[in-house]
Amino acid sequence: MNLPDGLLAGAWTMAAWLFFLPVFLRVVWRSPWRQLADPGRLNAWLGAVVVLTLLWSLKAGIKPGLSLHLLGAAVLALCFGPGLAFVGLCMALFGVTLNGDAGWQNYAANALLMGGVSVLASRGVLHFSERFLPRQIFVYLFANGFFGAALSIIAVGVAASAVLVAAGEYSADYIAGEYLPYIGLLAFSEAWLSGMAMTLFVIYRPQWVATFDDSRYLTDR
Repeated sequence: MNLPDGLLAGAWTMAAWLFFLPVFLRVVWRSPWRQLADPGRLNAWLGAVVVLTLLWSLKAGIKPGLSLHLLGAAVLALCFGPGLAFVGLCMALFGVTLNGDAGWQNYAANALLMGGVSVLASRGVLHFSERFLPRQIFVYLFANGFFGAALSIIAVGVAASAVLVAAGEYSADYIAGEYLPYIGLLAFSEAWLSGMAMTLFVIYRPQWVATFDDSRYLTDR
């Protein structure tokens, strides 16, 4: 999932930067920064960024660009919304890159894949659950904390694989046989850990979970 420098051709790298910069600036401009005026939420957000920086530094790799590590993106998106989550994930990637575990050249591509794709997947699951599923706390936790987290890491793995295949770095057969099966196994761990974290937050720190509404999930209607 983490693309090192030199893996993609210059055209792919340039296209990633041209797409990332306006997206990042727009997200920064539109993000609800007032949420972080509360010292408790600010500390939680910054703490999550630090934890993710450490988490992303622990990874296993098959070949260049085919690394495996937990994301934690769904938890960040559920707690702070997509905008602050994307910025936080970009900050975590900045720390990982500064530490030498990723390359600056492909920072934009990595941010779009690990930050953008994961947040979009998590947000899509949340919208689906809010519209079509029963308004129950267990549904919220299972659909978003467990399934949403698993889907987010699968989406990132598939998107990164598609980029590598389209760029001609690896064949589709090799990706399908040697990489994607491990993404499925990693998704189970991501779902388990994210689901447990969201369960603890909803019970003990519901004020940290921006997408959880007591009147929606705890009130009989």
